[in-house]
Amino acid sequence: MTTSAAPALLTTADLTMRFGGVVAVDQVNFTLTSGELRCLIGPNGAGKSTFFKCLTGQLKPTAGTIQFNDQELSGQTTHAIVRKGIGIKTQVPNLFDGLPARENIALSARQNHSQQQSEEITDEMLELISIAGLAHREVGNLAHGERQLVELAMVLAGKPQLVLLDEPAAGMTAEERGRLAAVLRDLAGRTSLIVVEHDMQFIREIATEITVFHRGRVFLEGDVAEIMAHSEVQEIYLGKEANGAA
Repeated sequence: MTTSAAPALLTTADLTMRFGGVVAVDQVNFTLTSGELRCLIGPNGAGKSTFFKCLTGQLKPTAGTIQFNDQELSGQTTHAIVRKGIGIKTQVPNLFDGLPARENIALSARQNHSQQQSEEITDEMLELISIAGLAHREVGNLAHGERQLVELAMVLAGKPQLVLLDEPAAGMTAEERGRLAAVLRDLAGRTSLIVVEHDMQFIREIATEITVFHRGRVFLEGDVAEIMAHSEVQEIYLGKEANGAA
């Protein structure tokens, strides 16, 4: 949601993605302000994942525009989008399995920083994500949740202005989810974030603003309390998980 206190960082105008006769994203107008953390929710097939893939360059939109810092993103490659200052974390961790966690993070930091700066950033990320104990372990030997945390550290090591996260809590233990939630809450206000997530308990821990997708369109936007209390959202989108929600 747009607020008068912060400028728009990312906007889409009439963003549309068709697959043959199926309209997966239907003229979506979306705005994210600088420093905002926004969660995207909706049932399977609602269009949120396709919307995310359009933002990250995995799909080229059929129509409409995506503006980031007044630069057009639609149709650009994922690598080009990352170079513009957007960090991307997909569902499947993308790591160098034969290297220790520290080296994975350092390699990411070195893409945009000097050797000395990258070492300092690597130490910062290990501390921020609370994974210093994994620093010298090969990531190929880590559990799925640990790998997710290492990749998040890699994404953040690039110092992006905007971070896009696709189901970051998937496969994590309760302790790991709690750690991740604390990190995202800490980042909010300093870094802009868009989080696509199904875990409603996790969303309640991190969200301030939520966008609900349905049938390829934005169905509802509002703060977390408003969305969780909305009867139609509870019944159609959140199901039993919303019943009794705080």
